[in-house]
Amino acid sequence: MSLLEATESPPRNSDLDTALAEAREAYAARRPRSAAIHARAREVMPGGNTRSVLFYTPFPTAMLRGEGCSLWDADGNRYLDLLGEYTAGLFGHSERRILDAVQAAMAHGVNLAAVGENEQKLAALLCGRFPSIELVRFTNSGTEANLMALAAARGFTGRTTTMVMRGGYHGGVLTFASERNPVNVPIPLAFTDYNDLEAARRDILAAGDSLAAVLVEPMLGSGGCIPATREFLMALREATQQVGAVLIFDEVMTSRHSAGGLQARLGITPDLTTLGKYMAGGMSFGAFGGRREVMEVFDGHRPGTLAHAGTFNNNVLSMAAGCVAMGEIFDGAAAEALFDRGEALRLALNGACTRAGVAMQFTGAGSMVNVHFRGGAITGPYAATDAENKLRELFFFDMLAAGIYLARRGMAALSLPVTGADCARYVAAVEEFISARRPLLGAA
Repeated sequence: MSLLEATESPPRNSDLDTALAEAREAYAARRPRSAAIHARAREVMPGGNTRSVLFYTPFPTAMLRGEGCSLWDADGNRYLDLLGEYTAGLFGHSERRILDAVQAAMAHGVNLAAVGENEQKLAALLCGRFPSIELVRFTNSGTEANLMALAAARGFTGRTTTMVMRGGYHGGVLTFASERNPVNVPIPLAFTDYNDLEAARRDILAAGDSLAAVLVEPMLGSGGCIPATREFLMALREATQQVGAVLIFDEVMTSRHSAGGLQARLGITPDLTTLGKYMAGGMSFGAFGGRREVMEVFDGHRPGTLAHAGTFNNNVLSMAAGCVAMGEIFDGAAAEALFDRGEALRLALNGACTRAGVAMQFTGAGSMVNVHFRGGAITGPYAATDAENKLRELFFFDMLAAGIYLARRGMAALSLPVTGADCARYVAAVEEFISARRPLLGAA
């Protein structure tokens, strides 16, 4: 279905507010059951939802089922899923080998309150793939992995301060769009600027022997799929070594970009790495690992080591699915093929923007891509204008009208079932968006 066919009348582009209001109206008209689900949810949950990234107005679409890279909502609308559960849905919605592994694990019982063989197998797989990981421990999410990595750094160094990037994100309680956030855990923080190697080097050296760790994503995920330059990451590596701080790469999202993550692709080895998202085949999962001497702060064979709790850290479903996901399915060849498919998609999307001469572009690396409504190089997080925010929302609704499911912020994360034809469908939808909305888009 085309963007124009999805509305009762052709969209008016007299002004951005009018276009957005019409898009919202058309969206709501096609989803009465989602609206009803949301209304009932508001009676028992604040905002009618329990995961903020999935909230948007007038109400979020409620999905009922998924298969491969397709989704169906409560009103019977079908979508090409290019959101990929914010990178956690790497294997799609119905990978048979993962479903079989989970069902077999359940058949042997859940909540065993004991160690199991699969956790050692999965740990060995991860240690064998990531250059920085000599020892690893599991958590329930990437957020927990980052929290425990910071604990490891503080325990190892005896220091307290963590340096993060302005605009960075490392989980729901480690989000740094601003330097003050009441949701964040109350730990001593220092800030520097992403991709500004001179500022980062200066700030790290100034922090000196108070600095326990520097935490950074090799490519910003929720910050807009903005890759770090190799030179910037090398500056972090050298400066942290100089002051004795622990360098932590948050590869919760970017680990998909090669068999050994972006660190392997870039040839830069941090002290610790955090992981999560897809690695347990869609089950809840997180992990942190790195240099043996740092990770040994959790070695229970030694007196005085740190505790690391978590009822579901080694739950049988995640461990079983993870062994299959990382041991049988997502090997080096699969990772490279996915990376190349995403690179080709981003090239095609930017080609469409360039040919149209509009202030619109897509950033990212490999299978992660994000739309931006501005011209010029984007090398760091930025405060979007009101117009940019409205264009991003309009893009989101127009893609839904075209049957393509993305993140509300405009991010796509390809899953393994996504084909070249699916990518071409997205490019065509973007070309139609540009054609339909050209009066609202600035010139490049």
